[in-house]
Amino acid sequence: MIPDPPPVPYSTRSEWADVVPIPQYEKANPLAPILYSEEYKDATDYFRAVVKAGEKSERVLQLTEHVIRLNPAHYSAWQYRYETVVDIQWPLESEIALMDELADRYLKTYQVWHHRRLILVLSKKAKEELAFIAKILQKDEKNYHTWAHRQWVPRVLQRGRVRGTTVSLSSSNQGVREGEEDRQRVVRRELIYTKQNISLAPNNASAWNYLRGVLDFNKLPLSTVTTFVKPYTVPLPEHLMDLVDVENPPPGKGAELPCAAAIEFLADVYEEEAQKESIDKAVALWKSLAEEHDTIRKKYWEYRIQQALLLL
Repeated sequence: MIPDPPPVPYSTRSEWADVVPIPQYEKANPLAPILYSEEYKDATDYFRAVVKAGEKSERVLQLTEHVIRLNPAHYSAWQYRYETVVDIQWPLESEIALMDELADRYLKTYQVWHHRRLILVLSKKAKEELAFIAKILQKDEKNYHTWAHRQWVPRVLQRGRVRGTTVSLSSSNQGVREGEEDRQRVVRRELIYTKQNISLAPNNASAWNYLRGVLDFNKLPLSTVTTFVKPYTVPLPEHLMDLVDVENPPPGKGAELPCAAAIEFLADVYEEEAQKESIDKAVALWKSLAEEHDTIRKKYWEYRIQQALLLL
């Protein structure tokens, strides 16, 4: 394999001859100097110079992309890039295409996803994100940032499609918000999508947290998904192995059950009901977590039991 040629320093590029680089300030004898690569020092020296000059141009976008590829968590580079995109009215399709590549490459970097959201708000094309997110989740089904981003997308869609519109349905002044059916459709879609992902990987904590988030955001009780959750709290029943249910997909073959996240979820369902019989069921589930399925958090489950018993 032929190695990539060494990068061309900005100091030798004619198109950057008008810029005087600004090196990072360090004391004469820094206690713990950071050993940056020469390429990174060169790029960031020129980045500091354009920021000081307030330059917003296409070459600044090229420079910030270079810095970001060297350090995808460089907050200032992302922030200045966004300001430049807005200032010079850079084609948002091009920026989203770049974000597709960078999000795929730097899945676990918060700044990548934050910048993507800012660009999507400008482009007003958040709906197309769902296909992209599905593709990314195939690569890393437990990535927290991807799940958080998926939760953000429907919120933006709902807000944009539902805000401030009311349709009168009868002379008695009864009405529903235009787009309410769309909102319910989005909620149903998100619930099904999340359940399907849990079915494939029952111990994916990110998916369970997302399921809670969808219910909480839409003010739905946890008991909404009790039918789905219960099969994940016991060893896989034989009669469910070949069951096909789009709304409540059963655990996939080979799933490690019982699932601690499902047991916790079901216990919370019972606690939410706040009845003695339900609290007793919740306590039994927490005991199983403390003694068998999640012993590393034994003290926490014992605390949950103590707090729940106070409700009786």
